[in-house]
Amino acid sequence: MTWRLVTFGEVMLRLCPEENLRLSQVMPGRLEATFGGGELNVAVSVANQGGTASFLTALPDNAITDCLVQDLRKLNVGAELIRRAKQGRFGIYFVETGANQRGGTVTYDREGSSISLQTPDAYDFESSLRGATWFHITGITPAISANAAAAAKASLQTAKRLGLTVSCDLNFRKKLWNWKPGTKSTALCRETMRDLMPFIDVVIANEEDAEHALGISAAATNVDAGELNIAGYEEVARKIVADFPNVQQVAITLRESISASHNNWGALLFDVASNSIALAPQDATGKYLPYEIRNIVDRVGAGDSFAGALIFALNTPELSAPQTAIRYAVAASCLKHSIKGDFNVVTRGEIEALMGGSGSGRVQR
Repeated sequence: MTWRLVTFGEVMLRLCPEENLRLSQVMPGRLEATFGGGELNVAVSVANQGGTASFLTALPDNAITDCLVQDLRKLNVGAELIRRAKQGRFGIYFVETGANQRGGTVTYDREGSSISLQTPDAYDFESSLRGATWFHITGITPAISANAAAAAKASLQTAKRLGLTVSCDLNFRKKLWNWKPGTKSTALCRETMRDLMPFIDVVIANEEDAEHALGISAAATNVDAGELNIAGYEEVARKIVADFPNVQQVAITLRESISASHNNWGALLFDVASNSIALAPQDATGKYLPYEIRNIVDRVGAGDSFAGALIFALNTPELSAPQTAIRYAVAASCLKHSIKGDFNVVTRGEIEALMGGSGSGRVQR
């Protein structure tokens, strides 16, 4: 059966200094402008690997949106669901790429963006999702504004009514959860996300999302010190399913940050149907052995590349077994660390080559 993905969220203009320069070193001056945003990044990954994906959002009717649509056509992502709104602006975010012991930074300039102003009735979710088989959203969308949170819930309700499989990357963004005066960011996030969880089939998170968004944490883990307790995250995955029995799979990425330029990378997938935990990558004996990623080019969008590859794998029969799917997703997101920009422009062949052990980086002639 042919499958089709629809993602819903905000796309922004990404402005970034060249290489590892800081904003203070280049402004006033030249910044590299590209597009990026969690849900669009997922759609790009799926389309680039051979799937069918469309992006649903609200944007101003202006020349920047025209440029985005042109870019999506090049990337084979459907732009037919983009709503051109009379209100709001195109959001912007600035990225400083970290290096060694200096972490990267993200500065948002997205208040008053079109998607933040649109109420749920501004979208025709029924027609937008009809004919799709999978719907993806992240915790970023409901963090943008009360209107966006209401629209996110309406989209999830429609997706479930139409019988789509729904995935959500929890993606906690502390800087965004501020639209309810008097409520702290973590409390607002948990209140909102736990209300959305009954509509979700596949949960994707990183080492801290589950704690901030759902109040579920792993024991004996210090993310900042690069220490992960794998058994603790297995328990987190099972607790998520215990709290929300509708969830069928939980994927958790496992990042050990030795420095901004050096990370270890892997993930686990808890599959309810088989009651099993799959870990990747593994050595020849089946022991968890993360990818050691040195000299990171750009880690922004790595989690989205993982989500996109996981969705692609789960919808591709020869990749859909839990152990294979998680190996594929981890390999794809490992490669994303070598790609500048939000989008993971690597092919399925390149991902499968890394899965097979080809990680030397030799020139392909």
